[in-house]
Amino acid sequence: QVHLVDSGGRSVQAGASLRLSCSASGRTFNSYTVGWFRQAPGKEREFVASIIGSTQVIKYADSVSDRFTISIDNEKIAVYLQMNALKPADTAVYYCASSPGQVHISEQANIYFYWGQGTQVTVSS
Repeated sequence: QVHLVDSGGRSVQAGASLRLSCSASGRTFNSYTVGWFRQAPGKEREFVASIIGSTQVIKYADSVSDRFTISIDNEKIAVYLQMNALKPADTAVYYCASSPGQVHISEQANIYFYWGQGTQVTVSS
């Protein structure tokens, strides 16, 4: 069992930056794929970004690729989502998720075994 903790969300003005963090208690992400998803009220959960811990292969949703950066720290105990130039449309609960191994269809939520509790990001205009 992997317990994920995601954090860093808060209310900001449009144009601001935030960094979300995801950690797994007692584990490293070296042998996992980690993804960030978000869900806005009344909408389906959508893929944001993913990173394969061992190879650091990264994917982004088109809607965020020029503004968000996913990264993993050197010890591979935390995955970050740096979000710049935030827009009201980015308002959502953000979740990190992980799955063992190198997952190449990382945009699909149903391939992830473990999920964080979610952290709220609210962007006001």
